[in-house]
Amino acid sequence: MFKRAVLFYFQLRNYFILSFFLLTSLILIFTNDNSNIKFIRSVSVGSIAILQETFSLIPNFFSIQRENELLRQLNVDLSHEVNQLREARLENFRFRELLALRETTDVNIFPAKIVGRNLNILRNTLTLNKGKSEGVEVGNPVITGNGLVGRVLFVTDNYSIVQTLNNVDFKASSRLQRSRADGIFTWNGKNHELTNIVKTSDAKPGDVIITSEFSDAFPNNIKIGLVSKVTDVPRKLFIKIDVVPFVNFAALEEVFIMSYLPEIEKISISSNP
Repeated sequence: MFKRAVLFYFQLRNYFILSFFLLTSLILIFTNDNSNIKFIRSVSVGSIAILQETFSLIPNFFSIQRENELLRQLNVDLSHEVNQLREARLENFRFRELLALRETTDVNIFPAKIVGRNLNILRNTLTLNKGKSEGVEVGNPVITGNGLVGRVLFVTDNYSIVQTLNNVDFKASSRLQRSRADGIFTWNGKNHELTNIVKTSDAKPGDVIITSEFSDAFPNNIKIGLVSKVTDVPRKLFIKIDVVPFVNFAALEEVFIMSYLPEIEKISISSNP
């Protein structure tokens, strides 16, 4: 054992000697009060501190990079969760809207989602994801909680096409809710109007327009829109009434179909005086 130790010492004696002198030099440097030695000591300590700080930034850089990745992932997850909560909130509003509508009408209604739009300037239509299999029939009124949307124009087994208020072929017997003056709601390709209102009628901006019981296509008292402008046209029997619909068609996603069809007997009598 002793021989091995002596042999190991002689093999590494140069390293031991160098280590001894280095250790002795460091002890002398740090115990010496000479001004030059103090300067060298301070420079050495400062250099070592700088080196430590520099090399300590390397692991910090990678940890910060990893932390940023985690924060970005957390931000994506939170954004997705917020979007889901927002959609759930809007869906909750729509369900409340459906319940409110069911409480105010005796007609059975059921929801449908808009899956297509025909944005023709003169003949706008909507495609819904409900058809004959759900009980939809041509002529069924289509509404939202805000008001009238249109009526079913064409139906297949699983889809239906709705003629909207933004269609020159759309017409509805309507009235001013406040003054009870009756007219016809139409779209001329540029503006919604309430026509056939005589000049002696009481009409003001802000008046609410609803469907009337004279309509062959819709139940009465469905909100349509607000009077935005009343114009007296010279040498005409009727005044010009511009209307703004309650329904915002640009933001429309879901609607409600009314299981309502006009009475055949009433239509027959009206067409054969």
